[in-house]
Amino acid sequence: MRPTHRWFDRALLAVGALLVMAAAPAFAGTIIDDWATIAAPPPPKLAPVTVEPHTTALLMLDFMKQNCAKRPRCVASVPAVETLLAGARKAHAPVIYSIIFHSTKADVLPQLAPRRSEPAVQAGADKFLHTDLDKILAKKGIKTVIVVGTASNGAVLYTASEAAMRGFKVIVPVDGMSAADPFAEKYAAWHLANAPTVGNHVTLTAISMVHF
Repeated sequence: MRPTHRWFDRALLAVGALLVMAAAPAFAGTIIDDWATIAAPPPPKLAPVTVEPHTTALLMLDFMKQNCAKRPRCVASVPAVETLLAGARKAHAPVIYSIIFHSTKADVLPQLAPRRSEPAVQAGADKFLHTDLDKILAKKGIKTVIVVGTASNGAVLYTASEAAMRGFKVIVPVDGMSAADPFAEKYAAWHLANAPTVGNHVTLTAISMVHF
């Protein structure tokens, strides 16, 4: 009887495999096959946010003369970011900067220059990696971070994602992040809204929708 049972089990598996194949979407394959035919998803929704200033930090990432000044989309974002920065300072929300390697705080764009009391970390794309950023946030009792900067697909994407992974509530004003290529901004916004774990902790918004 056992051989008969084995034959029957194998037959069921074969039928199941055929059913799965029949149910698979017509575009099943690899990204190489479908690269040119996959449509962009609709843009993620932006939501208004009201934050508690004493437990919220504004992260100003890499607004440097060496990079931002050479990216038209970063330069275009500066007036709105300047408004956000002024609002954070007025509400006494902590402001923390990041600077790129081989630079100092003096290299931040003059319109967005840090005050002497505002700390800065120096790092690559992930501003938590090999820096004291987590300690700075913990010391200040921060639970929420607002992340703006350049590049959107570098400093913003990796720092916001890591903040979400560490349990912070993350707010990303999409008009406060920039890149050399607008597709990089679109991709970063989609990723932050949809990535596993990250998407559950990130709120996408606009600078005009952030209230302290």
